[in-house]
Amino acid sequence: MVMKRKQLHDGTHLTLSERKIIQAGIENGSTKADIARTIGKDTTTVAKEIRRDRELKPRNTFNSPIVCEKMKSCTKKPCIKKCDMHEDPKCSRRDKSPGACNKCPDGQKCRIDKYFYNAVNADKKYREDLVDFREGVNLTTKERDEIGEIISPLLNQGQSVHQILSAHPEITQSQRTIYNYIEDGLFKEQGVDLFSLKEQVNRKQRKPKCKKRKEAANYNGRKYQDYLLFRDANPQTPVTQMDTVYNNPSGPYLQTFLFEKTGFMIGFLHQEKTSESMANRITTLQTQLGPVLFSKLFPLLLTDRGSEFEISRLFELDKEGNSRLNIFYCDPGCMGEQDAKRPTSPMQSSQKAHLENGHNYIRDIIPNGYPLDDLTQSDIDLMFSHINSTPRRSLGDKTPFEIFSFIHGANVPVLLNISVIERDDVILKPMFIYSKKYMAQDA
Repeated sequence: MVMKRKQLHDGTHLTLSERKIIQAGIENGSTKADIARTIGKDTTTVAKEIRRDRELKPRNTFNSPIVCEKMKSCTKKPCIKKCDMHEDPKCSRRDKSPGACNKCPDGQKCRIDKYFYNAVNADKKYREDLVDFREGVNLTTKERDEIGEIISPLLNQGQSVHQILSAHPEITQSQRTIYNYIEDGLFKEQGVDLFSLKEQVNRKQRKPKCKKRKEAANYNGRKYQDYLLFRDANPQTPVTQMDTVYNNPSGPYLQTFLFEKTGFMIGFLHQEKTSESMANRITTLQTQLGPVLFSKLFPLLLTDRGSEFEISRLFELDKEGNSRLNIFYCDPGCMGEQDAKRPTSPMQSSQKAHLENGHNYIRDIIPNGYPLDDLTQSDIDLMFSHINSTPRRSLGDKTPFEIFSFIHGANVPVLLNISVIERDDVILKPMFIYSKKYMAQDA
């Protein structure tokens, strides 16, 4: 007689109350197996839930730009991130069981990245995904065309979908999904329809709709009140404010940074107003400056909730997934000059007032209505060289360039392509970066 294995779970989705039990289990230091037995689920269900929905809280990279498991015993000094012996620190509570850092007794003195699980946020994300997974086709038009170009000639040769997928692992969709795409007419432009299949399926065709799902913004743990708490706990960590300036909604766009303590500003041109484009500039700066100097200049970013900054992980993590900075967001309504169409909550421009005031210098040189299309990055660097060479009353009539160079070294502005301009040569009008022809037309 064959004994059937007792089923330990009911196969249903997790509820909010079950997620709250998971959170309570993490806070009590319970194992995933103990949590699973409590809610009547499989251990793997609990493990996947925690790993998928836990939220990263990067360490303060200003105090610990590089952390290594072998830092105390290693003889190679100074420590560098690309060292052959580098090994990320391990934590059994964070990396094994329960898998998150909620109410960890060592949390205050821990210097590594942390993960926190929040039951309410996890359930909210689950509810949003239920709706999102039913909307449109999770493909870009380019991805659709690439799949269509692969399967079209092979179907015409009499091959089945299963046969095609077995020979083309670059197609990551399942067999059933490809059948659904074909039945919905997604590959009609490539000549693929129901008659291309070896077995036709009669189903009413829907109008194909390609829509790559947008990653939802997650400001939990990164709101302005979290920023204030972080500042109270790390008062020595310098703040860099970030924003975007543009004169045409279709671009180009100017990503601006201001270092609070010095008033020093830099900016970079972009053709796209996306989180990927803005975060790539952070990556370029990290490579350009090196890990130690980068951590001194960009340990803490404060920005608004513009769509170009909303994917926080792209800014906080490097390409290897290591923490490089902390990013926080102003309250809704703390918007730049171009964001009038966003939510109508009260303006909170005072939350990053240094950069808002710094933009006044930019508007002296690039007024509203002046095009950015013909400007180069060299023009932008020259503009900020003039701005940074302007004395400020708040700095005791010193210039941001002088204060910044004094604190960080004379070579750092050079790495950022900013040069000193003699005070009598400073120009804060459009004339020095716009052509005489344009100025004549404008007149």
